[in-house]
Amino acid sequence: MSGCPFHDGAQANPAAPLHDRSSNSEPATQAPGATQAPGATQAPGATQAPGATQAPGAAKADTRAAAPQSETQNELACPVSHRHRSEETHRPIAVVTGASQGIGHAIVRKFYDHGWKVYTLARTPFSSVCPWAEGMTQHISVDLSDEASVRIAVDVLKEQLGDRPLNALVNNAGISPKNEQGLRLDATETDLSTYERVMMVNVFAPLLLTRGLLEPLQQGKGAVVNVSSIAGSRIHPFAGAAYAMSKSALSAMTRELAFELGRKGVRVNSVAPGEIETAILSAGTDKIVQTQVPMNRIGNPKEVADVVMFLCSEAASYVNGSEIQIDGGQHIGS
Repeated sequence: MSGCPFHDGAQANPAAPLHDRSSNSEPATQAPGATQAPGATQAPGATQAPGATQAPGAAKADTRAAAPQSETQNELACPVSHRHRSEETHRPIAVVTGASQGIGHAIVRKFYDHGWKVYTLARTPFSSVCPWAEGMTQHISVDLSDEASVRIAVDVLKEQLGDRPLNALVNNAGISPKNEQGLRLDATETDLSTYERVMMVNVFAPLLLTRGLLEPLQQGKGAVVNVSSIAGSRIHPFAGAAYAMSKSALSAMTRELAFELGRKGVRVNSVAPGEIETAILSAGTDKIVQTQVPMNRIGNPKEVADVVMFLCSEAASYVNGSEIQIDGGQHIGS
């Protein structure tokens, strides 16, 4: 057993996807132990040592010996330190949309493993296989294709934030409708209602969230990261016209918001992933990787999450209005 309630299950099947590793755990009962584990077992021994007043030297020796042992055991049990999670007021806060699977789930894990408090937004309920219990109370079900639903989600988020600042907003959710054969929808065969729905989810919802959460973002001198796509700048055999147009618009909106909000202390950037290994890969992706990607391999969601984390960190404090291609060099090809 790992000894870490946030990673139990990973030892049994280390090859399993992150979101599948804790399917046998009970996250709701694990959360209290997670935040108290670093100090809870050591405090009693430190204060209850019988000889503390009679043999100060012995008590000090016990204390010095106990602390390194606890830290070493914790590091061996779990590669991620959870000690800072007990200091709730000092944890940076992120909001991530489309967090239930794929790239979004990897982004949430990245933030969480770096000590951030994460609020997730998705059309699906919080998944019981996600490996952190507190996420259940920080998940908001929202229909990003419905303006009213998005505005309600903003109100709920602001209520939960209270007077705390928001340090990052990651607009990751996106939809790419297909035709009846599961192929890309061309521009001339896509009906107007489909265009409207795609634009609402992929462009207008991120705009509404950014506008609605601007005050806490300013308070936290936060960062907004929009997840665009390689399809926003070139024709893609699988991504339809509506999706490509929406991602191009999202990239343009990123520049506009960066110009407008930069003077308010909020940075806005975007990432444009290429072929990333997720559950919704289209048949034929392997051929694209072999012929169009100079690195000759598919990307991992974690590699996208790493860049998003960078853009939200102090290391990117002077990066604003940029779009980073995460595609193994695919965008430089023909």
